[in-house]
Amino acid sequence: MRIIGHIDHPTLKITVFKMDNRLSVKFETGLYEQTYKYRTGDQMETLEDIKRQVDPPFLQKVEDLFMQMHQSKNQALKRQDDQSQNEEFEEII
Repeated sequence: MRIIGHIDHPTLKITVFKMDNRLSVKFETGLYEQTYKYRTGDQMETLEDIKRQVDPPFLQKVEDLFMQMHQSKNQALKRQDDQSQNEEFEEII
């Protein structure tokens, strides 16, 4: 797999990869990442094709999904924290 380019964005790191008959675009922010894969031949052959795909509505969906990922992680951590606080300890005299 090799990097064929980057797409500029103010808050996301967007990297485009090529391997054999597949293009991948990876979005990164903070502790989270999303990767979308395309087979070449499905109107996806070049970096420019990927740049056209990554339009404002697509980017909005990516950002929304990052927010959902963050909320899911925080909710799971909160459940774990609540569960550990509810554990009772033996009374030691």
